Amino acid sequence: MALVLNEEQSMLRDSARGLISDKAPVAHLRKLRDTKDATGFSRELWATFAEMGFAGLLVPEDFGGSGLGCVEAGVVMEEIGRTLMPSPFLSTAVLAATALTRGGSDAQKSEYLTKLAKGELIATLAVDEGAKHRPAKTAMQAVRSGNGFKLNGAKAFVVDGHVSDLLIVAARSAGKPGEPDGLTLFLVDPKAKGVEIERTAMVDAHNAARIVFNNVEVTADSVLGDVDRGGTLLAGILNVGRAAVASEMVGIAEEAFGRTVAYIKERKQFGKLIGEFQALQHRAAHLYTDIEITKAAVIKALQILDTSFDSADAAIAVAKARAGSTATLAVQEAVQMHGGVGMTDEFDIGFFMKRARVCQELFGDTAFHAERLAELKGY
Repeated sequence: MALVLNEEQSMLRDSARGLISDKAPVAHLRKLRDTKDATGFSRELWATFAEMGFAGLLVPEDFGGSGLGCVEAGVVMEEIGRTLMPSPFLSTAVLAATALTRGGSDAQKSEYLTKLAKGELIATLAVDEGAKHRPAKTAMQAVRSGNGFKLNGAKAFVVDGHVSDLLIVAARSAGKPGEPDGLTLFLVDPKAKGVEIERTAMVDAHNAARIVFNNVEVTADSVLGDVDRGGTLLAGILNVGRAAVASEMVGIAEEAFGRTVAYIKERKQFGKLIGEFQALQHRAAHLYTDIEITKAAVIKALQILDTSFDSADAAIAVAKARAGSTATLAVQEAVQMHGGVGMTDEFDIGFFMKRARVCQELFGDTAFHAERLAELKGY
């Protein structure tokens, strides 16, 4: 399969780019940050996203969605990365849509997916518990109680957690932290008794939350997938999320690179355009090559998710690891080539560095996925 977009995917990209660049440039994020907006994104713009079908990209047509694939979701994520648009697309349209579509019962799909596709429901995945992404080490307890469970523990770095209408929570119903089996996914109402949500300020001015669960009661109907065997479902959801974040980092890297090239073609030093200096030309050429290789790795991972979902682990690890290192290189080179102005808050390039840093950590950094790839290959 060619590592390029087909005609329909290119049209989707153009549509998303037109809307996002017009309605959510970097100035949009800056305004939300400076005004300390309580929501952290524009609900009006999210409604427009839903009207254009973006919120339901991964939702089956039977539930009002487009029934498209991960490549299409990646296309939208890449455009989001170009302007750093804050939105619940990742948490809701990617993570939650995948979780409900692949693990939900007929009743759960009917209740949630239609609302999700219409932009009426914001949902998110709550998995990480520490400073680093370690899903296998989930320690949050799910203890049987009556016809359901009681949840006790805490989750960190929950994307859009403070504005979500539905939480998809990974908890340990059997076994010990570190064991692959014994995980169960639960659908939890954030307004349920015992749920405490604290919005956490991230360096990139995007949304996240810390959530504490204190004897939160859920019924058996709240179980997503199978009890004690949620590890496989969770791994698939995370793979889609990782590929989506890798796509966002491609957008970040390309935009940072484009802005930097434009700058070195205009900035003069010692009577010459700095873009004429061979050292900067070499660095720019190296970065361009790195971005192109990463773009190929990311689209390949997305394609495998669409054609062989259960065989995508290695490709996802490569894509997320490469995207993390490439985006980091791109924003570092951007700040350096912009010189002193690149370090100022008034100049937009710093926003790309901050978002790249958060995306690097989200669902596993480069080192995490390099190790994961080594394990998959038997090293």
